[in-house]
Amino acid sequence: MASEPNESLDPELEQLLAFIRDARGFDFTGYKRSSLARRVRKRMADVGITEYLDYRDLLEASAEEFDFLFNTILINVTSFFRDAESWTYLQREIIPELLSSVGSEEDIRVWSAGCSSGEEAYSLAIVFAQALGIEECARRVKIYGTDVDEEALREARSGSYSERSLEALSDDLRNEYFEQSGSRFVFRSDLRRRVIFGRHDITKDAPISRLHLLVCRNTLMYFNVEAQSQIIDRFHFALREGGHLFLGKAEMLLSDGERFEVVSMRQRIFRRRSGRTDAQHLTIPLTLDPAAGVEVRDVARKRQLRDLVLETAPNAMISVDLDGIIIQANSQARAQFGLTSQDVGRPFRDLEISYRPTELRSLIERAHSERRSIRVNAVERRLSADDVQYLDITVQPLTADDGLVIGSSVAFVDTTALTRLQLEVKRNREDLETAYEELQSTNEELETTNEELQSSIEELETTNEELQSTNEELETTNEELQSGNEELDTMNEEIRIRSTELDEARTFLEGVLSSVAAGVVVLDSELRVRSWNRGAEELWGLRGDEVQRQPFFHLDFGLPTEALVEVVNRCLVTGVRTEPVDLIAVNRKGRRIRCSVICSPLDSQSDGVVLLMEDIQELSEEG
Repeated sequence: MASEPNESLDPELEQLLAFIRDARGFDFTGYKRSSLARRVRKRMADVGITEYLDYRDLLEASAEEFDFLFNTILINVTSFFRDAESWTYLQREIIPELLSSVGSEEDIRVWSAGCSSGEEAYSLAIVFAQALGIEECARRVKIYGTDVDEEALREARSGSYSERSLEALSDDLRNEYFEQSGSRFVFRSDLRRRVIFGRHDITKDAPISRLHLLVCRNTLMYFNVEAQSQIIDRFHFALREGGHLFLGKAEMLLSDGERFEVVSMRQRIFRRRSGRTDAQHLTIPLTLDPAAGVEVRDVARKRQLRDLVLETAPNAMISVDLDGIIIQANSQARAQFGLTSQDVGRPFRDLEISYRPTELRSLIERAHSERRSIRVNAVERRLSADDVQYLDITVQPLTADDGLVIGSSVAFVDTTALTRLQLEVKRNREDLETAYEELQSTNEELETTNEELQSSIEELETTNEELQSTNEELETTNEELQSGNEELDTMNEEIRIRSTELDEARTFLEGVLSSVAAGVVVLDSELRVRSWNRGAEELWGLRGDEVQRQPFFHLDFGLPTEALVEVVNRCLVTGVRTEPVDLIAVNRKGRRIRCSVICSPLDSQSDGVVLLMEDIQELSEEG
C-alpha cells in the first residue's frame, strides 16, 4: 500500500479519538486524519458545534450521539458486484484456479472483511454457486462477513434488499438467488446459512485463518500506513499458501513482493507466496545394472554427470559430428530454436538453425580446418517485426585423445541486453568523441547533475506515493459523495411525495371552494385576498385573478366593505367567529340585495380570516 504524506495531528481531535476509544471501544486512531477529521466535522456541523471539546461534551451527555457519529464515520458504500470488471476477472480466472487446487471434499473458506451491509459477501456466494452449483456450494463453501458497524451487520444478516440495490444483477441472477417479499428481495435461505456475519475489527482482532480467498475492497484506504501494515500482516497470516487477496481499485501492495505476488495489478488481485522456495531439480534416473563392476558404474555416473551438465547448461548448445549429423541438443537449444528429440540424428544442413540466424556450416568447416574455436558476436536473430535477439555464437572443434577432430559444439549466448547496451554506448561514444573537449571541461558539472538527478528520482518516488495516497483520499471522498447522493435521492423522493400530497390537497380545497354556492373570500394577515371562489365571482362579478393579492378594503365592488373593517379586525384579534352582519349591497347584475357576511378565523394559522358572503334577499328598487 502506498503511504500517505505526513499528516499534522490536531491535539484536540486526538483527545476526542482517545475519548471515543476509552468510552466505547472504537479505536479510530489508525484512520487517516484527513478523511476522519472531515467526517467528524460533518457530524459536528449537523448538530451545530464548531469545537472538538464542545462535541466531546455532547458525546458525554448523549449516548445516542455516538451512534450518529459512527454512522457518519463508517461510510457504508457498497453494492452487488461493485466494479464489475474486477468481479468478472475473479469469476473467470481466479475461482477456477482456486477450485482446482482444493480437494473435492475439502471446505472452501472465504472472508469478506469490511463487508458493510453484506452485498459483497452475498456476491461471493453467487460466484461460488455459479462455479460449483448451488447444492455443492451450500455444502462446501463458508463465507465469513465481518465489519465494525453493528447496524450494517444487522442489515447484512437479514439478507433483505430493495429493488434498487439489485440493479447490478441480471434478471436471471435475481430470480435464481433472491425471493421477493413485498417490496424487498431476500437472498435464498440455503445459501444464506453459509454466509456468517460477525463484528470484527481488522486493526486489532485476531484474523480468520486457513483462507482460500480474502476480499477486502476499499477499506484499507481509510487507514494510515502503520495501520495498513498491521492489517496486511494479519491478512498474510489468515491466507493459506497460494490463497488470494482481492483488494479495492484504490489499493495496492507496492512493497510486499516477498509475501505476495501480483496476479492482476489492474484488478488488484494478489497471491500469498509460499513460506519457502523449493529448488527446481532436473533428475535423470540411474539405470545401472547392479551386477556391473565398480569401475563400470563409475564410468556410467561420470558420463551421466557430463550429460546432465550439458543438458542443464544455461546457454543453448548443440553438437555435430564430422558427418554433419546432430548428436545432441540441450534443453535450452530445444526451447530456443524449436528443436525436438527427433531432430537428434538428422543432418545439420536440413535444420533452419544451420543457416539462420547466420551461416553455421561454413563456420563449422572453418573451425575444423583451423582447429580452433570460431566466435561470432552480436548475431541478429529477428523474432518478430519489432523484436530482435542478439546472440554470441561460438563454434568449438572437438578432438579425441589422438588429436583428430571428431566433431564440433556450437554454443549460443543470448547477449541481447548487453549488445543493445553496447550499441547504445557506441552511439554515445561517437557523440561524446565529437564533443570530447567540451565534456572534459564540464565533467564536474555532470557529476553534480547526476547527483541532482538521483535526488529527483527519489522525489519522484515520494511524489508517486503521495499521488497514490491522494488517489485513496479521492476514492474516500467519492464514496462520501455517493453516500450523500443517496441521502439526497431519498430526500428528493420524500419531497416529491409531499409535493404530490400538497397538489392533491390544493386541488381538493379548490374543488370544495368552487362547489360552495356562497361567496368565500380568504384574507391573509395584511388583509390581502388569498382566495376568491367561484361563488364570489358570480356574486360580485370580479374574477379571482383580478383580485389576487389585492387589499380587500381597496376593492371597488357592490359590497360596502368599510362596514366590515371593525368586524374583520375583531376576528383577527380575538380569533373568534363573528355573528352574521347584514349589509345592503349591489350584485354583479346591478340589483340591490341583502347580503349576510360572516367572518371566521383561519383554523390552521392565526393571521388570516375567511369571509362567507351569502345573498339572502333581493330587494326591489323601492325597498
